[in-house]
Amino acid sequence: MDPIKTVKPKDSRTFMVEFNPKTRATSYIIRVENTNGFFREDTVSSSPAEIGNLDPYTEYRLSIMAVNNAGRSQPSSPVAARTVLPPPQISTSSPSNDSIIVTWPPVAHAVQYTVSIYKFDSNTQEKYNTTNTNLTFPGLDAGCLYTIQSSAWDPEGRDGEGSLYVNQTTRPPTPSSVSVSVVMSGTLAGLSVSWELNKEVHGTVEYHVTSDQNLTCNSTSNSCILSPVGCGEIHTIHATASNEAGPSQPSSPVLFITFPCAPESLTLEESSKGNCTLTWNNVPYADRYEAFVKIGDVNETTCNSTSNNCTYQCQCGYTYLMSVLAYNQAGSSPEGKMLNYTTVPCCPDNVSVSAVSTDTLVITWTASQGAELYETRAADTSKVILCNDTAPVCALSGLSCDSSYTVVVTPCNEISGCNQACKSHTRDTAPCTPTKLILTPKTSSIVGVSWTANNRTANYTVDADGEHARRTCTTSGNSCNITDLPCGSSFEISVTATSSAGQSLPSYSTSLETEPCCPVNMTAVQVTQAMSNVSWSHAKGAKSFITSLASPRGEALCHTQDTHCLIGCITCSMNYTVTIEAFSMSGRMSSCTYQGFSSSPCCPSGIKLYMLASNSLGVYWRSTASSHSTLAEMVGNSSNYTCTASPGKNSCNVKNIQCGEVYRVVVAPLTPEGSKVLFCPIRRYSVTCSGSNIGSEEKEVLSSYKVLQLPLTI
Repeated sequence: MDPIKTVKPKDSRTFMVEFNPKTRATSYIIRVENTNGFFREDTVSSSPAEIGNLDPYTEYRLSIMAVNNAGRSQPSSPVAARTVLPPPQISTSSPSNDSIIVTWPPVAHAVQYTVSIYKFDSNTQEKYNTTNTNLTFPGLDAGCLYTIQSSAWDPEGRDGEGSLYVNQTTRPPTPSSVSVSVVMSGTLAGLSVSWELNKEVHGTVEYHVTSDQNLTCNSTSNSCILSPVGCGEIHTIHATASNEAGPSQPSSPVLFITFPCAPESLTLEESSKGNCTLTWNNVPYADRYEAFVKIGDVNETTCNSTSNNCTYQCQCGYTYLMSVLAYNQAGSSPEGKMLNYTTVPCCPDNVSVSAVSTDTLVITWTASQGAELYETRAADTSKVILCNDTAPVCALSGLSCDSSYTVVVTPCNEISGCNQACKSHTRDTAPCTPTKLILTPKTSSIVGVSWTANNRTANYTVDADGEHARRTCTTSGNSCNITDLPCGSSFEISVTATSSAGQSLPSYSTSLETEPCCPVNMTAVQVTQAMSNVSWSHAKGAKSFITSLASPRGEALCHTQDTHCLIGCITCSMNYTVTIEAFSMSGRMSSCTYQGFSSSPCCPSGIKLYMLASNSLGVYWRSTASSHSTLAEMVGNSSNYTCTASPGKNSCNVKNIQCGEVYRVVVAPLTPEGSKVLFCPIRRYSVTCSGSNIGSEEKEVLSSYKVLQLPLTI
């Protein structure tokens, strides 16, 4: 068998053996051996043949034998060959995004190393020789895939087996154009961090974002969200890209301030009429504020401010819902607490204060917006009167008279309290009622009235009210006279004070009775010689009377409630003065004097009858020296007789007297008018026909008649 033509190393553990084939040979045996006692025979079928499983960088002797059915031939002459160095066991890493470090353990017998690098999807390949066991490739593209291979050179100058290709990616580029914004997920706030992606980056890149507020997020896209974040936070944010090679350098720090916190301590002050000032606490990191003011559920206004207050127009009596948002570049603050504020009720319009009595003022007004209750206050220098009511009307009673009151209607509600800025109204009460009336009669028709009054300025009217008459007098002082009072009248006298504020109540009335009227007519009629009947007409106002008959010899009187009375103990033939004193119920008296009254002539006394001749009777009486004629009457059952004596005479004769009769005999003087005094006594005489005389003091003048005085029977 011919010797082996060539032996070439395929790798550090394999030879490629080339030989000349033989005819009729069915296979070949290649013998491999070395000086270390290694011996092995490999059967091959053709040339070239591959002999493997050898030791690297080891010298071997190889010979070949042909084989057929008859057996195998003699070995050929041996050929010496040495395997090449084994491949370096390289490891790679990317310490930065523009370099790759390749390291390997030393390869025995190696004198030099060759390292090649190839960028994926590129047609360029670079090789570097080194005697070191590491090599750094600088200036590479970030985030790109590189393929690396290495081989060792032996002392014979042979390049050893190349290592397996190792893929190494450089670290990704540092994220650029990092931006931060606030995003909301429901009520949860986060920071959306985004950056630009490099489309040439190979493989999967994971991005890691960190905040110095202990927040992190990861993403394989160009953004991620740091959550949760709160208001008024300062975040220093870095973004780092990572791939299988490791992380990139952190991005430049981004300082981000989150949205401001909601303003707190909202307060509202009604600073001036029609204006309200809403204030709040300053919020850190806030650039501006926006206040929202809503009236009920309808109208809403906004107010922008860079300070911590905002002034807007507000109306009294309304409920306002207010909130404030703070803004900065990150956005608006969360919604804070809403301030529910009800402005004070509006002051009522059309306030009217009127007096309905001396101590009561009625105040009315138009209902005002927002008022649930009205407090009406009336104050003078000494006291305050209050009235609380839900209706737009109030009566303040028990006020002091003749006082100036300041009246204020204050609207209130439970939420905002009371509006203390409402206009006051001044009203005077009516003057005080005069007191301590004193009546001083001046004449029968004039009475002076005085009183006590403590009013500042007032006019006074005195009213005297009677059943059928009324009298008045007016003054600005404290007394006046009522004149022309009729007699016999009763009056109730009161005093009323009047001023521009009104009229006082009348004072307590004082009763006055004027002197009773004198009777218009008076009649005196003598009833008996010593008794007269005095009568008179009705006297207005008189309740009792004292009637007197006065003469030089004395006075006779009577006391009665009637309009007549009998007065005894009068003297006949006497002139009397008639006086009637009329008394009222209260004892007031009128003295009424009338024309004189003359009593009737005295009745004759000592009446005697004497028989005269020719059936005549002589009637005798004691002489009275009267200037009146005297009439003698004899009245019998069947006949009557009279005779008259001229003044100064004390007898007269009756002729042709009928005997056997009983006569009623009256001797009475005649009045100047010729009438008979009716109250002279009547005597009874019996005239008999017996011829005897009658009377103890006179002699018998006729024997055939007899006169006998009999007792008087009625």
